[in-house]
Amino acid sequence: MNADTYQTVNDAIETATPAIERISSEVWHLAELSLEETKSAEVHIRELEDAGFTIISRGTSGQATAFIAEWTQGENGPRIGFLPEYDALPGLGNAATSRQEVAPTGNANGHGCGHNLLGAGCTGAAIALKTSMMERGKPGTVRVYGCAAEETTGAKVFMARDGYFDDLDACIAWHSAPIATAGFVRTSAINNVSVEFFGKTAHAGSDPWNGRSALDALELFCHGINLMREHVRPTVRMHYVVEAGGETPNVVPGYARLRMFIRDENRQGVEHVTEWAKQLADGAALGTQTKANFAIDFGLYDLLPNTALVERLYEHLQAVGVPDWTEEEQAFARECQRNFGAQEHGLVTQVLPLLPDRAEGGASDVGDVSWNAPTAIFVYPSFPLGIGLHTWPVTACGGMSIGTKAAIGAAHVMARLGMDLVTDKDLRDAAREDFRKRRANTQYTSPLASVDISSKTSQAAAHTPKDGADEYVEPVDEPLA
Repeated sequence: MNADTYQTVNDAIETATPAIERISSEVWHLAELSLEETKSAEVHIRELEDAGFTIISRGTSGQATAFIAEWTQGENGPRIGFLPEYDALPGLGNAATSRQEVAPTGNANGHGCGHNLLGAGCTGAAIALKTSMMERGKPGTVRVYGCAAEETTGAKVFMARDGYFDDLDACIAWHSAPIATAGFVRTSAINNVSVEFFGKTAHAGSDPWNGRSALDALELFCHGINLMREHVRPTVRMHYVVEAGGETPNVVPGYARLRMFIRDENRQGVEHVTEWAKQLADGAALGTQTKANFAIDFGLYDLLPNTALVERLYEHLQAVGVPDWTEEEQAFARECQRNFGAQEHGLVTQVLPLLPDRAEGGASDVGDVSWNAPTAIFVYPSFPLGIGLHTWPVTACGGMSIGTKAAIGAAHVMARLGMDLVTDKDLRDAAREDFRKRRANTQYTSPLASVDISSKTSQAAAHTPKDGADEYVEPVDEPLA
């Protein structure tokens, strides 16, 4: 891409900046939880429609607050996708101040993962790319996926299941971070599993022999999981919480439940460990004469890097650089660090080296996108060094100029890469070839299978015990052989 075309992108970003600022600010103040982000989604839809995009889908793939918007010019042009997110997290509401302080609205929810910025940057980049393509007369399609509920059910996974990314030449995203870089990092694949045990209540003091403890079965299952740890690969992670285990010690528990995450570096590994865990649940039920229900509630693929896109993305990241922080912003960042208990290093001032190929323990629903289309993702600084995501300083920085500058800078990087993809067929071909090589003979099969969790209407609902679960009693007239 020549210098004139890059200048076109620069001008387009400047034009899109007010929209980026509005999205970032409004969504930060709304701070709506997963699948409750009705108003936040509408903020994005409003800005996209005002910029000439058409909303082609609402409630996409059964996810109430998901959407797809599209703009097309000419015929047979490339298709470029963007992945804005906009859900907040509970308990992370904070004022835009350098100390932990209740938000002025009293909203206990907050953008402690920077999704107000992530969404503003992606939607702003899409608008800027559309403007640049119009200016240069380049054919193609810009598609924006309203990625609802990333923190819980992950709309991207449902969209991937339904084939909405299959026709893309490339998909572009970013995430807030304390640093600026790109690389070949591979996030983990994951299964979200629920394990229930059904026994028979009895008086624990008078006639416990007439009961069958669901809690005994759960404890036996947990013991088996912990013995498994010696014999799984180092890349495996298994962690669980007990959600129900009885109400009072003098009643043999008739119902028990836990929720468990199983991770590995790829889907094959996750599926292998999941099957082993299911066998343990069946064995625990057999050993305690109870019944087990082992259900995969949700799953994600690992992130598939793309060499051609990572290398080009990193070039643009270096060209754009990190935001030009003011001394006031650096002072704000240091004060956040001081009040958080981190070293006072302030905000990062340069792009870090390209990250090598390595597996990470975390998971992302961008992984499912990356198995259906060549995908580029990078991190960009929107909060201070030494601070982790899902914390109050991330919310605080996201509501003031530090966050706004991050969203604009990230949009600039993405719009430049998007214009490269529109104008450079060799880049598109290289990205597609690398995508094919990395996928090899693996066929994408949705981890959701027949799972349907679209009825969950909030993050709170996703973590609420089933109605009456602790009082459930399944009669066991005969010993369960």
